[in-house]
Amino acid sequence: MKNLLNQFISLGVGAAVFSKEQIEKLVEELVKKGEISKGESGELIERLIEKGSKLREEMDSIIASKVSQTLDQLNLVSKDELRKLERRIEELERRE
Repeated sequence: MKNLLNQFISLGVGAAVFSKEQIEKLVEELVKKGEISKGESGELIERLIEKGSKLREEMDSIIASKVSQTLDQLNLVSKDELRKLERRIEELERRE
């Protein structure tokens, strides 16, 4: 179990997938089994949560970038572009 948890820590995957409560529960199990000390548990929980947060931020950034690239490739109009066109149309209609 500790080996698996260490692999997750190395990859950052476990920390990103698990919630804080799940991480705490896993670490508690390690303490009960004597695989880590109570003193180590707090630090381990902190590291896992921090890695998870960083990985989530990185994943969010990658996803946003990929979505943006896909939208560009599809040649779709953005909401901002649509709003600008609507404003221009309204201005042109007022001139008439």
